[in-house]
Amino acid sequence: MKKSVIVFITILSLSLIFTSCSVLNTITNLQKLKFKINGISDFKVSGVSLSGKSSISDFGFADALKLKNLLSGSSFPVQFILDLEAYNPNDGKTTPVKTDATISSMQWWLYIDNVQTISGNIASPITVPATGQSIVIPLTMKLDLYTFFKDKGLTRLLELAFSLGGMKSDLTHVKLEVQPTVQTIFGAISYPGRLTVIDKEYSKQ
Repeated sequence: MKKSVIVFITILSLSLIFTSCSVLNTITNLQKLKFKINGISDFKVSGVSLSGKSSISDFGFADALKLKNLLSGSSFPVQFILDLEAYNPNDGKTTPVKTDATISSMQWWLYIDNVQTISGNIASPITVPATGQSIVIPLTMKLDLYTFFKDKGLTRLLELAFSLGGMKSDLTHVKLEVQPTVQTIFGAISYPGRLTVIDKEYSKQ
């Protein structure tokens, strides 16, 4: 009888250890999501779209006048969509378990030319499936470039705007810092620090 109890306890203990290790591995893997900047779209300066444009001469009279009037003021409002690409490596092939990842929160900080500007968070939870494919998370950005770059002069700000959202969008001007919170069976677990996200390669832990 005693021997049976000992065997049972041993099996139970091993089972608990195995389950604990599996859970810990799953949590660790969920914290290996990768991110990179996929693109910028729908870039507008004071409501004027820069899509497909490279200079003021590309606009009609009304929009060109609106942009020129900005150069004599003290405000340079812009808005655009920054597409954040998220990749979940937990496909069950390169990792022990195939696990979808649900990002319940993701604080982000936007940098332009290495200057920290605005910050925000996602509006609702986002699931990154374990399919070996990436998804795109569109982040809406609204800020006044003059607030952060007034020392450059408004003409330079217009050039920067065309570089970001014009015909030849140059993503090297932007980067993000993100700190995701991933939902697990133990509740929400936040990444221990910020990840730096650029356009050329996925973020690294």
